[in-house]
Amino acid sequence: MTEIDIALSVLDHQVLDKDGRRCGNVDDLAIEDDQVVAILVGPGYWPQRSRWLGGLGSWLGRGRRVRVPWSEVTTIESHVVLRQDATAYGLGRGDDRLRPYIEKIPGANR
Repeated sequence: MTEIDIALSVLDHQVLDKDGRRCGNVDDLAIEDDQVVAILVGPGYWPQRSRWLGGLGSWLGRGRRVRVPWSEVTTIESHVVLRQDATAYGLGRGDDRLRPYIEKIPGANR
């Protein structure tokens, strides 16, 4: 078994589904009995980390919270890769809503 520093290796890292689709960032971790059991993704977790600004972001993002079991994580690099596609976890909705606007920004598709 390889030992990793979870705080450096997972928190705040981009989450990608099996197809490489961006589906948010790791906002927090669920830990039980000294074991990571899930990654927590979504604007519903922002207020506990960023106070009023996180609360505003959470409100704008409709407060969604997604708990992805740790067993669904396949790879940890500069990003975290999941076993299935984003829709299987209910992830990627924010990116879907913003994509039409972001694509209009020059150089956004790099």
